[in-house]
Amino acid sequence: MSTPTRHRPRLGFLGVGWIGRHRMEALVRDVAVDVVGVVDPSDAAAQEARKLAPGCERVDSLDALLALAPDGVVIATPSAVHAEQSIQALERGVAVFCQKPLGRTADEVRRVVEAARQADVLLGVDFSYRFTEGLRRLRAHHQSGALGHVHAVNLVFHNAYGPDKPWFYEPALAGGGCVMDLGIHLVDLALWVLDFPAVRRVSSQRFAQGRPVRGRDTAVEDYAAALLELEGGTAVQLACSWKLSAGCDAVIEASFYGTDGGAAFRNVNGSFYDFTADAFRGTGRERLAEPPDGWGGRAAVDWATRLAQGERFTPENEQLVRVAEVLDSLYA
Repeated sequence: MSTPTRHRPRLGFLGVGWIGRHRMEALVRDVAVDVVGVVDPSDAAAQEARKLAPGCERVDSLDALLALAPDGVVIATPSAVHAEQSIQALERGVAVFCQKPLGRTADEVRRVVEAARQADVLLGVDFSYRFTEGLRRLRAHHQSGALGHVHAVNLVFHNAYGPDKPWFYEPALAGGGCVMDLGIHLVDLALWVLDFPAVRRVSSQRFAQGRPVRGRDTAVEDYAAALLELEGGTAVQLACSWKLSAGCDAVIEASFYGTDGGAAFRNVNGSFYDFTADAFRGTGRERLAEPPDGWGGRAAVDWATRLAQGERFTPENEQLVRVAEVLDSLYA
């Protein structure tokens, strides 16, 4: 079998705050790429980013970044502009790796995916938990048939702090609160582990400082609980929050229970970064994965590696629309 032809991608970075700079660091370290330009309104952020890629240009807009003829752009800007910025790049034939959410609504996400399809250009979204060693091993364990029919899933993501950027708390800019920020990861990882079954029914309750929230235009939720019924009858319980008095920095868990066994992915001692994965059978357990695991930049590295190999649009991008449709239902 012949080895795929590789080239050295030219990349631009739109937004180089903490997340954008972290993704740049992973790409420069782990993939043969050339960083040709960065965009950020913060002088300090831009200067720190350019230390990772000496010689790259600092420009002041996406148009100026695209004028540098990159092969791909990495987008880490406020959620409200993700869809339009992605479409602008894709329509120019430039590959995109975007922070989640790709769009605030399923319609926005659908438009981005269609732009990638029409341009036949590689599109990636930073659903980073898919790239943890724990979830990958848990998924493989399930696909081996070890769990039997999975009939129950429990998903939790409580962040004791909440976002530090003001735009996260503006409904029009963020598109939602903790569901859009944290719940989106839970929905994606559950559907990914289960090979994207259809979602038949969704019910949810959302709260802002203890008061019920209706719709998504007046306030962003800081606590949400939901029930999803999947094809085949699987029951999914989901809870996520910002600034919850949880007794630790974070509580993150995805547990899957089937007719033949169970499995769980859990954070360690309140950590945002360290996870274990375990398989259960009766009262016994088997450790599938444990720290250390440097997973944070793997989604971006995977995207850049595929870009270097010449990959283009993939039908798997339809999964992005499926996740966004579930979030729309959670906000309905």
